[in-house]
Formats: sequence, C-alpha cells, structure tokens
Amino acid sequence: MDDLIPAFEAWRVMRFGGREYVDAVVATDHRSPSPRLVSALARWPGSWYWTAPDHSGVVLVRTVGAARRERWLFHAVLFLLTLLCALGAGAALAGEWVLPLRWSPYGPLASALSGGVRFIGDSLAGGWRELIPGLPFAASLLGILLVHELGHYFAARRYQIDTSPPFFLPVPPTLSPIGSLGAFIRMRSPVLDRRQLLDVGAAGPLAGFVVAIGVLIWGYSSSEAMALGPDAGGEFVTFAGRQIQLGSSLLTLGLREIFFPDAGAIYLSPPAFAGWVGAFVTALNLLPLSQLDGGHVLYAMFGRRQTAIGGLAMLGLFILGFSAPSWWVWGVLALVVGGGRWSHPSVVAPEREVPPRRRWIGWACVVVFVLTFVPVPFGR
Repeated sequence: MDDLIPAFEAWRVMRFGGREYVDAVVATDHRSPSPRLVSALARWPGSWYWTAPDHSGVVLVRTVGAARRERWLFHAVLFLLTLLCALGAGAALAGEWVLPLRWSPYGPLASALSGGVRFIGDSLAGGWRELIPGLPFAASLLGILLVHELGHYFAARRYQIDTSPPFFLPVPPTLSPIGSLGAFIRMRSPVLDRRQLLDVGAAGPLAGFVVAIGVLIWGYSSSEAMALGPDAGGEFVTFAGRQIQLGSSLLTLGLREIFFPDAGAIYLSPPAFAGWVGAFVTALNLLPLSQLDGGHVLYAMFGRRQTAIGGLAMLGLFILGFSAPSWWVWGVLALVVGGGRWSHPSVVAPEREVPPRRRWIGWACVVVFVLTFVPVPFGR
C-alpha cells in the first residue's frame, strides 16, 4: 500500500467480510497511467480495476486474515449424488430403465419418496451400472449447470469476493424427471459496487447459455419428427410412461425451424431435453427479481429503478399464471429467495454506475432472457 499512496490524491480504506477495499482517486500526473503506478499495481496482492475510462479512479481488493477452509468433500458428495439422480432420470427418459415405484396405501407422493430411497440404496449397491444409458442426458444437464455456476464463481473470485464452491441439489428420479433442483453458490462477503454485481450476476447465465446452445444443437440433431404427435403439437418427451409436453421459446422455435420445419411434433432426445431444461433455467434465473441473476443485472444497470421493473415482472408472472399456474409457484419461490421482496438490496457503493463500455453485458443478458423465456412451459 505504501508504494501506491504517492499516486493517489485521495483514498478510503474499508474492511469487512474478510476483505480490504481501497477506493482511490488517482493523481493527475499518474492517470496515463504512469510507470510507477503500473508497477505498484502489479505488486498488489489481490485484484484491482479502474473505475473510470480516464484512469482517474481505481479500486483495489485483497483478502485479510486466514483463508476460509472449504468443505470440498461435502460439495463433491452433493455433485456425485446429483449425477446419480440425473443418470437415473436420463435412463428413464431413454426408455432403458424403469423407475422403482411401488404402490403405497399412503398415496403417490409416499410411493415416490419410498422409491427414491430404494433408488439411492440400489444404486450405491451397484445398480448404477444400469443407469449408464442416462449419461448423455446427465452429462448435458450437469454440464450446463456446472458451467453456469463456475461462471459466477470465477467472476466473483476475480473481485476477491468470498464465494463458496457450487452446491448441487440432487432429487431422485422418482420425484423429478431431471434428477436435480439445480445448483447455487454463496457469496459470503459484500459486493462493493454495481460493476462487480453486473459481472458476477451475468457471468453464470451467459456462460451456461453458450453451453445450452451447443447441447440443444446436438440434441435436436438426434431428435425425432413425429407425423402425429401430441394434440397441441410442439416438443415432448416421455418419462415413466407419461408424455410431458413442453412449451417453446424463441430459441427452440428457431431450432425447430432449422431441423424440423414441417414436423407436427418433435420427440426430443435426452440431450435435447437437457438443453431445453438448461435454457429454461437460464430464463428463470434472469427474471429481474431480487436475488436472482436477473435482479443482480437489472440493479447493476438501473439502480433503484430495478424495483419498478421487478414489480412489473411480478405482475407479468401473475397474469401468466392463469395460463400456466407454475408461474405462481416460481413467483412465490423468487420472493422467498429475496426475503419477501422483489427489490434488490443495495451494494456498498451504489452511487458508482457501471462503466458505459461494460453495459453491453447487461443488454446481452436481456437478449438471452428474451430468447429463452417460455410463456407456457408445460402443456396441459
């Protein structure tokens, strides 16, 4: 720090969340930037970035205190259980494995729960070999989820934000046709400004979207056109003997026009379904609500105006719920995640706006949301 002070006109030092932040105004004769400042920044034991195009401001961040020990074994177990459940879902989607469901006098939920316990036990006892046909689906879905979360993780680490590894959420295939409730990371230190928030919030959906496009192209190339499909046409899969009709986004409509322009319906291959789920989850995350990725991005772009945009989004979900009641469920879940509100909490320095040359990142997220949003996700 001592070798940086001569290059600063003013600065403030903040310490919280195990991090030290230096928010500085660069002296006029060092804004080129000067070789002395460049050399001092290269020796800084953390990360830094300019806050203005003319190099008149800089933020430096570094870790203070002992580094946190991560529970890598716990994260690995969650990932492996999710992989196992996704393999089961994929094998069932491929018609190569039958769900271990038995009749229960306590109803279908009890049957699914007991079947899930049986599935885990049988798989760990060696039955996982029967699930290998589910690998194309499992690898595709978990690839999208993993890249999404790693996008957040590495963007956060770029700014020295204390961030957990991804938590994967396994669900037995007797309860879910995808074998997972998704994944998430925890940010355990504050976000300093709106630039940091934009980069961290956008990195996940943008990275996951790129993988989802590749998976969808692969999946649609191995899907099957049906002359006589479901009553309403469109895309569908079969799971446990039940047909699941899927809604369309602009992205899947485009892929359908490319691969199956004259088909009445399309029987999606397991990778195509994984890509559909990945794109749909991307759209869910980009809803402009509170602690969702879209809430991060919209607050970073527009500040307090995100509250009004979030309110309009909640109204839109309420209206869509009359056509697809699942939107009411997701709206409630978004409020739960946000602590009962759709407005985004403030960052430490909300007055510092996103630099103009980085705003394209937020607009890219808006484009991805428009391409992946499914107004009616599932057929009746």
